[in-house]
Amino acid sequence: MRKFMPLLGLIALFITAPAWAAAEVGHPAPDFEAQTASGETFKLSDHKGEIVVLEWTNHECPFVMKHYGTGNMQKTQTAAREEGVTWVSIVSSAPGRQGNTSAEEALKIAQDAGADINAKILDESGEIGHLYDAKTTPHMFVIDANGMLAYAGAIDDQPSPNPKTVEGAHNYVLAAIKDLKTGRAVETPQTASYGCGVKY
Repeated sequence: MRKFMPLLGLIALFITAPAWAAAEVGHPAPDFEAQTASGETFKLSDHKGEIVVLEWTNHECPFVMKHYGTGNMQKTQTAAREEGVTWVSIVSSAPGRQGNTSAEEALKIAQDAGADINAKILDESGEIGHLYDAKTTPHMFVIDANGMLAYAGAIDDQPSPNPKTVEGAHNYVLAAIKDLKTGRAVETPQTASYGCGVKY
């Protein structure tokens, strides 16, 4: 039996690898289907023809608190939504880990913060997070109307939890959306995300 083990391991690798293959900028964004905190079904491929933003979040993370506490994330969401963008906020914190909430709590957190989003998804298994290789909160992904991943990385160029650094920061997400809306290639398609590690 031992002589077959390497072969079995190789087979297992080929079976499991696609499920964990990370999203790549310039390639089709991996499709997923999930129930939102409000009980609706969200399927990414149903939104082809629209620009979609995926925002990984954790309300207890100081970097997330910086962007929501200053209103920067909400302003970004509203500016995007005014351009017809679909905005999805995703929590990949596992049960018992920082940022994990019930659906009811997640909706209250979003409401209290004044979040301007289309959907909030609780990804407790981390499946969607691993699919996109989401590393931090926040970690931002912009998907173009053709379903291609057009941007992945930080929300802006100020990798600090200090609220004062919001002022004057270059917002990569809004810049990517502007490029896409004007028919240009995204000038900065990828950056290093910053924030708290996703609590898988």
